[in-house]
Amino acid sequence: MRKIYYRIEEIAGPVIKINADNIAYGELAKIYLSDGTLTYGQVIRLQGSLVSLQVFAGSKGVRTDDKVEFLSKQVTLLFDNEKLLGRIFNGVGEPIDGKASLDNETAIEIGGPSFNPAKRIIPSNMIETGIPMIDMFNSLVESQKLPIFSIAGEPYNQLLARIALQASAEVIIFGGMGLKYDDYLFFKEELKQNKQKTIMFIHTASDPIVECIMVSDMSLAAAEKYAVQGKRVLVLLTDMTAFANAMKEVAIAMDQIPSNRGYPGDLYSQLASRYEKAVDISGAGSITILAVTTMPGDDVTHPVPDNTGYITEGQFYLKNGVVDPFGSLSRLKQLVNSKTRDDHASLMNAMIKIYDSCKKVRQQQSMGFEISSFDSKIIAYGSDFEEQMMDLTVNLTLIEQLNLGWKLLSKHFEPEETSLPSKLIKKYWEN
Repeated sequence: MRKIYYRIEEIAGPVIKINADNIAYGELAKIYLSDGTLTYGQVIRLQGSLVSLQVFAGSKGVRTDDKVEFLSKQVTLLFDNEKLLGRIFNGVGEPIDGKASLDNETAIEIGGPSFNPAKRIIPSNMIETGIPMIDMFNSLVESQKLPIFSIAGEPYNQLLARIALQASAEVIIFGGMGLKYDDYLFFKEELKQNKQKTIMFIHTASDPIVECIMVSDMSLAAAEKYAVQGKRVLVLLTDMTAFANAMKEVAIAMDQIPSNRGYPGDLYSQLASRYEKAVDISGAGSITILAVTTMPGDDVTHPVPDNTGYITEGQFYLKNGVVDPFGSLSRLKQLVNSKTRDDHASLMNAMIKIYDSCKKVRQQQSMGFEISSFDSKIIAYGSDFEEQMMDLTVNLTLIEQLNLGWKLLSKHFEPEETSLPSKLIKKYWEN
C-alpha cells in the first residue's frame, strides 16, 4: 500500500524533508504540486521519522502543503537491448530525442552494488581507439577504469567523441554531466555517426542538479545489463568534477558537515562505487570506464582528482592538446602488450626514451648551449613524433602505429642508436 503525506517540513535547495514512517532508503516518491503538475524525488537520508528526498527537477514550485506519495520502489531504467541503442535520455532516463518513450520494457534498478567479485576475471584484452598515444604507449585494457585528467580549455570532449567513434567496443554508453548546451549539441551531432551502438544520458548545466548525480548511475546500470548479456561495453563519462560539485550542492542543502574544500566526507566512496563497476565477467562481457576529470587550476591535489587517483588504475593526462606521454599511465598495459605484437613493449619504450631526450635537448638549445649532430637528429625525430604520433587527429590501427614507429626511427637514426634488441631490428627495421 502506498503511503501519502500532506505536509512537507522543510525545503532547502533540491532537498525536501518529511515526517514519515516505514520508508526505505532510495525509495521513489511522487510530489504533486499545487499547479497540477507532478515531479519525482528519491529518499537520500533517514533520521528517525524525518525523511530527506532529493527532488529530481529541483524544489522550485514546491510548497509545504504539497502532497507526497511514496511508491515503494527504487529509481529504475527501462531497458531493451535494441530500443536503447541510438537514443538520448536525461539523467532520470526520460527520452529527450523527441522519440517515443520506452513503455512496458524491463525496469532495472540503478545504483546497485558492483559486480560479484567471484565472477570477475583478470583483464586480458585491449580496446583499440585508433589514437597512438593510447593504443601504443598506454594501452586501454578491457574492464579498466581510467580518468582523463585535464583542465578547462583542453579538447577533452573532442577526445571522448573520437574514442566513441573509433573504439573497438560493441556498445558505447556516453554520460554527459554539467554540459554546456553547445557541448551537448556537439556530442549529439558527432555520435549519431555511430548511433547503432551508442546510448547517451545527458545532463546540461541548465538541468536540475540532482539529474547530474544520476547520469553515471543510469549509464552504468545500462552497461551492466549489456555486459551480462556478453557485450563489450565502453562507458565514457564527462565530467566527474561536475558530478562531485552536484554532490557538494546536495550535501550543503542537507546540512552535512563539509570535508576538504566543502566536498562531502563520502566523496571517495561515491566515486569508488561508480568506478568499481568496471569488470570483465567470466563467461560474459565487460565494462570499461573512461571518465574526464577536470582539475581546477591544473591542481592534481584538488579533492576530486586526488581521490580518483586512489581508485583508478592510472590516468590519461590531456595537456596542451595532446595526451601527455609523461603524465599518463595505464597500469594494466603490461597485461596486453605482450599479446599484440612481439615488438610492442620494446618499441614503445625506445621511442619514449628518445622523445624524453628530445625534450632535454630542446631545453638546452633554448638556453644557448651548443648541440651536436646527434642532438639535431633527436630534435628532428621529436618534431615528427609530435606530428605523426601525438596529434589527436591521427587515426591508425595498432599495427599501423607500430609500423609507423619503425619508420620514424629508421628515418632519423642508425639501428645501433636506438637501444632496440637486435632480433627486433633484424625483423622490423626499415632500410
